[in-house]
Amino acid sequence: MNDKKNNDYNASQIQILEGLEAVRKRPGMYIGSTGSRGLHHLVYEIVDNSIDEAMAGFCSKIEVDIHEDNSVSVADNGRGIPVDIQSQVKKSALEVVLTVLHAGGKFGGDGYKVSGGLHGVGASVVNALSEWMHVEVKRDGKIYQQKYERGKPISALKEIGTSETTGTKITFKPDPVIFDETIYSMEILTYRLRELSFLNKGLKIILRDHRPKLDLNQDNEQNLERDQEQIKLDFENQDQDQNQDQNQDQVKEITKKELVFFHEGGIIDFVKYLNKNKDNLHSEPIYLATEKDEIQFEVALQYNDGYAENLYSFANNIHTTEGGTHEAGFKAAMTRAINDYARKTNVLKEGNANLSGDDVREGLTSILSVKIKDPQFEGQTKTKLGNSELRGITETVVNEGISTFLEENPAVAKRIIEKAVNAARAREAARKARELTRRKSVLESTTLPGKLADCSVRDPAMSEIYLVEGDSAGGSAKQGRDRRFQAILPLRGKILNVEKARLDRILANEEIRAMITAFGTGVSDDFDLSKARYHKIVIMTDADVDGAHIRTLLLTFFYRYMRPMVEAGYVYIAQPPLYKVKKGKEEVYLYSDQELEKTTINLSKNSYNIQRYKGLGEMNPEQLWETTMNPEQRTVLQVSVQDAMEADNIFTILMGDKVEPRRQFIQSHAKYVRNLDI
Repeated sequence: MNDKKNNDYNASQIQILEGLEAVRKRPGMYIGSTGSRGLHHLVYEIVDNSIDEAMAGFCSKIEVDIHEDNSVSVADNGRGIPVDIQSQVKKSALEVVLTVLHAGGKFGGDGYKVSGGLHGVGASVVNALSEWMHVEVKRDGKIYQQKYERGKPISALKEIGTSETTGTKITFKPDPVIFDETIYSMEILTYRLRELSFLNKGLKIILRDHRPKLDLNQDNEQNLERDQEQIKLDFENQDQDQNQDQNQDQVKEITKKELVFFHEGGIIDFVKYLNKNKDNLHSEPIYLATEKDEIQFEVALQYNDGYAENLYSFANNIHTTEGGTHEAGFKAAMTRAINDYARKTNVLKEGNANLSGDDVREGLTSILSVKIKDPQFEGQTKTKLGNSELRGITETVVNEGISTFLEENPAVAKRIIEKAVNAARAREAARKARELTRRKSVLESTTLPGKLADCSVRDPAMSEIYLVEGDSAGGSAKQGRDRRFQAILPLRGKILNVEKARLDRILANEEIRAMITAFGTGVSDDFDLSKARYHKIVIMTDADVDGAHIRTLLLTFFYRYMRPMVEAGYVYIAQPPLYKVKKGKEEVYLYSDQELEKTTINLSKNSYNIQRYKGLGEMNPEQLWETTMNPEQRTVLQVSVQDAMEADNIFTILMGDKVEPRRQFIQSHAKYVRNLDI
């Protein structure tokens, strides 16, 4: 695949498909949004072009720099974008690539055999949505430069010097007219660049932040400091781990905020990174790879003693979140290989049912990566791979590889099989518990859970349910709510930590069963979002340590067993006030210590009364409605899953068995906690 003989990359390989006019009018169609996600997507588009050079075998280093004015540079040591004249439009190939939508070396030519930026809109869209862009190309012993403003060239392509090296450097500044925010997060960029370094072993990616402390409002400043502090912690943790794993992210010159990602182990290191806070059943990940018919295939996997399955698949570095034929082949092969071994060793005897796919993948972390010349993605989102030939290749390689590993590692094989068998037993117990839950919900359909105060509206889109901590607060919420569309479900105590339990134990928990029945969606494999009885599930707990713990337990349950509910935006966190300040007949509710400080400073010297709410039960029904439940006045935080891998890591740290990672996390983040809100 790394065909280094293909050096004749020139203007004839740049093909034009259509124009660029609509990009600035409808930026969301091309980058998803004009918020933070779209802002960072600009960087990814340019980086992906450099990654394509790396996959073609011509690039070994990519440098990403965030400058003081929040512009970004992406430089690589690839071949350099062609600068000769493109015959169709009589302009330089560089200008065509940067000003014409669907123009590049990825459409039918031999510029790239494998590419992630398949739509070819990257560089031109970034140019169109930038206040300005400067491009520098080194190739053929010369250095070329051209400048653009809002997608239009303001200077001709000119030669500015000589160079013995090759490569492309693109510097751009997002247009504030287009974007709601223009401040880049070092943390967000770190996630994606680290991921790309894992997926392209041997490629060095450097991320630098040259910005001084920015003049922001207090919240944004704290967020930026938190991002930067996390990077420093990454540095420190990586320094501590260097002796254990030489392929951890390399870090230099912390004071300049520089991260260097370099992973010779590729996806093997990726699996180690994901499992670093887990107890693993075998020390080294299993790695399988092949190349056939211009398809590169590789998979790395490792079992841990947890109960969650984490399978992440990629096609040409694109995260295929909806799976596809490569995932289907992988799952089928794992199920077949482990069942065959279990029968061969008489763990499964004649008459015993086979282990299911969920059984054999319990506690499995795996990275599946394919690189293919003509990937067939379903839909514009590129989240599901449809190439039929990949299923057979994947199934054959994985089945043979896993079977061989089990034969050669009987002690590890025994632990894996025992875990799968226990999972099967728990699955059967969970099935019976789910059937019991479903039968009860049918028989008791008029009352649902006994403590649920349901709403009268039956349209889920108009209905919301409050999960309230304790009977006292539950009583106030029931009296203060709007009965038409607000349901109340009081929760007694702390629910089970689902991070440390299988589904059978989870379904035996009374509070969890009450939630499942009330929501109407089922759980885990039986989950059906279309059956949701409420489109707003609001977690309302006290603003203390116990309340924060209960929120975390509930969020862990939603993330592990009702993730589509989170992804659909149905889960919210209520924001009750912390204080009531009363002066005479005037009352004001305050939601943070900062608000309290500002308010008391502004009050006159006459005496006033401050009430600190330690729990929801301290508010009467009218106060609870006015401050926390009235849609016209309340503040609720919508829970989202921006990055599934990082979310998994955080839940593992906070709710898993290992104490040391949790202690480090709490120590490093404690100074950012305000009011114990999540």
